[in-house]
Amino acid sequence: MPKLTSRFPTARSQNTHHTRPLALFQIAALTVAVGFLTQCAKRQEEPAGSENYQAWRVVGGTPDNIHYSTLGQINRGNVSQLKAAWKYDTGDVFKGSEMECNPIVVNGVLYATSPKLRVFALNAATGKLIWSFSPPQEDPVHKVRNRGVTYWSEGNDQRILFVFEHDLYALDASTGKPVLTFGQAGHIDLREGLGRDPEGLSVTDTSPGVVYKDLIIMGSSLPEDLPCPPGDIRAYDVRSGKMRWSFHTIPRPGEPGYETWPKDAWKYTGGANNWAGLTVDVKRGLVFVPTGSAAFDFYGSDRIGDDLYANCLLALDANTGHLVWYFQAVKHDLWDRDFPAAPVLVTVEHDGQRVDAVAQTTKSGYVFVFNRETGKPLFPIEYRKAPASDVDGEKTAETQPFPLLPPPFGEQEFTPAMLTDRTPAAHKAVLAQLRKLRYGGQFIPPSRQGTVVFPGFDGGGEWGGPAFDPSSGLLYVNANVMAWILRLVPRPPTRGLVNGRQLYLSNCSSCHKANLAGSPPEFPSLKNIASKYNQRQLVDFIRKGGGRMPAFSQIGKGPIQAIATYLATGKQTMARATWDEDEMGPWLKYMTDGYNKFLDPDGYPAVKPPWGTLTAIDLNAGKFAWQIPFGEFPELEKQGIRNTGSENYGGPLVTAGGLLFIAATDHDNKFHAFDKATGKLLWEATLPFAGNATPSTYEAGGRQYLVIGAGGGKWGAASGGAYVAYALPQ
Repeated sequence: MPKLTSRFPTARSQNTHHTRPLALFQIAALTVAVGFLTQCAKRQEEPAGSENYQAWRVVGGTPDNIHYSTLGQINRGNVSQLKAAWKYDTGDVFKGSEMECNPIVVNGVLYATSPKLRVFALNAATGKLIWSFSPPQEDPVHKVRNRGVTYWSEGNDQRILFVFEHDLYALDASTGKPVLTFGQAGHIDLREGLGRDPEGLSVTDTSPGVVYKDLIIMGSSLPEDLPCPPGDIRAYDVRSGKMRWSFHTIPRPGEPGYETWPKDAWKYTGGANNWAGLTVDVKRGLVFVPTGSAAFDFYGSDRIGDDLYANCLLALDANTGHLVWYFQAVKHDLWDRDFPAAPVLVTVEHDGQRVDAVAQTTKSGYVFVFNRETGKPLFPIEYRKAPASDVDGEKTAETQPFPLLPPPFGEQEFTPAMLTDRTPAAHKAVLAQLRKLRYGGQFIPPSRQGTVVFPGFDGGGEWGGPAFDPSSGLLYVNANVMAWILRLVPRPPTRGLVNGRQLYLSNCSSCHKANLAGSPPEFPSLKNIASKYNQRQLVDFIRKGGGRMPAFSQIGKGPIQAIATYLATGKQTMARATWDEDEMGPWLKYMTDGYNKFLDPDGYPAVKPPWGTLTAIDLNAGKFAWQIPFGEFPELEKQGIRNTGSENYGGPLVTAGGLLFIAATDHDNKFHAFDKATGKLLWEATLPFAGNATPSTYEAGGRQYLVIGAGGGKWGAASGGAYVAYALPQ
């Protein structure tokens, strides 16, 4: 019977030979019954999610989320013959929009979402529209992200569940009409049940929930800055919409982990949420939950401590929400090192035995691999001393974990030798900039001077997640190789009588910058915003927030109106501002000067290529099988500069036909097929827009299809809204 280590004893790991105050594997027995694990131990070992790998009924393909299909009609020998079979244009494109949905296919019907989050059903063989549903909304004020929908059925009751803004909807899968017996006339408000005033919260979810029995288990997408709600993991009755359980990722008094925060932090701090998606082990009744950082992301004087359960991989009992075990990858995160993707459930050869494991990719370029039932790492993890912060009020964690195997798929230390040599002028410019910054390995603290974060805020690994081939034990992960600059600046005080400009600087400039330029399209420019929206719309949006933007209702009507007036007219009207520390927490004296990539004067990355990679990792041996540059800049190709790699968003798909399919690349709009054993490019097609999504594969009418959403919109790229399906000629 697997033995769980108690949560807080000092322990020496036989793998890492390192003693620390918390148990190495951060395993918590808590309320889990011995019988639960005994049953797990007795079950016969079988491939993770061993249902039908020929279907694509959930995002990621199957509940184990390994992005794998046994369909082999399309294979190495004929992939060069692939042609577009059908195309569906959503018609929902708007400036800056994106479309990141991984379609699901059930009983010959494809379900997906548009850039405006219209949900639709298509004939999977022809792409013809069956039905569509549009949530009540005005034209989007900002881009809205969705990475898929969830399907549930019992008898003739078939439902599609998805999130729009703060509402979880349940639709009839046959008609697209809301299921009126679910929640309030077909939807529930995700802002409710968090222990705070719902009207003052910004809550949504970009990743779909997962189904276990009659539950839909949900994470949430929350703001990066305060005010921010807590990232509770919640399970709802899929029939009625009633909440069945909730796990507090920011523990309350009396709950394990509460002592890793200041005593009142649970009242005001937020984040530690799961935006990346969840993975359910149906046979064991476990749901695996990767969490992100606490808010505010980059300065934590109000949350001194390790901040459990931020930046954790949680194993929860899917029936009750009780914690089985956890592992914290970043203690007291100050670098936005969220776990970026849902984990994959794998079976690997380890020490001569087949082990059911869970593999988790990271922004930093590491892969952590754990025994699913016990949380014991399959490869050694070493805790190393981390640099201390010299920013007043901040206190970094003394040590941080580093897995010794597999090797990282991203660079781990930034050095001057990495600077671009694309042109002498580019090299000179970035070298001059680097001399003003702090840089080095992982966990260099944020600073007033400016700190290089490498890999950057978007990874390393990103939200598309990896694919796993159970026949070979290879894990395939695409990654960004970009440096970003993190700089702390004083937060302007906003108490007493202040003007709209001061209020904007204190509350908005971390994302949208002091000059209103933003970092488009992630954080849009607010210049000339009055040409798009009137003051009433601006007031409403500031008050409610949305996506990664906090809801600022707590600052009051006067300050909100003053900010809206400043944005719309440039006039600096006065308002009286207050700060209630009991409700809003301690005043944070620092913020950032924006989300800044480290680029050369021509807008290319400040480091030498590759700027994006695709890697195959042997999880049996803990080593690389192959790694290649991934992505191109068409204008550089014309100059003879090739194999640069590029930023890429969206994951891969691997098949029994010997192929790895992936789009993802930002600039070349390509959809690629590689030999999964070697990384050799066998086929590619040009999409109408960048395919920043994960493809799906399925069979309809005896024909294998591959479908990918082409939505573009990343970092200034053109936006689109088409789904394109490929198949062999008939």
